[in-house]
Amino acid sequence: MGSAANQAKTRWNAKKYRQVKFSIDPDIAAAFKAACSAAGSSMAGAVSQFMAEYSKAAKACKAPTGADFSTRKKRRQAVSRMISQLEQIMDAEEGYMEAIPENLRNSVRYESAEESISSMEDALDKLAEIY
Repeated sequence: MGSAANQAKTRWNAKKYRQVKFSIDPDIAAAFKAACSAAGSSMAGAVSQFMAEYSKAAKACKAPTGADFSTRKKRRQAVSRMISQLEQIMDAEEGYMEAIPENLRNSVRYESAEESISSMEDALDKLAEIY
């Protein structure tokens, strides 16, 4: 590639991307580089994917501001979102519990999962009573 092509690529990258610089333990960096290489992906691609997923998750978990509760409709919608999220968590916990092998059905892990599900069912009942 000639100098003009490099300059064009540099301008395009500067317009489309932002550099993020951070320091990390060398052992972690080496292990990450090896994992990316084994997976056939670039380090930048893996970090970009992580950042996108993390940002999406953080946005979903962001606590609503006081303005979000200014009307009864908004409060009902917030409770509805809570119910939906709690149902998803409960479904995941049920899946976890069902995946526990038969010989561990009397274990602390299984009993803890059962107790969690029971508590979530109670919470769902209470949330459903709100509106």
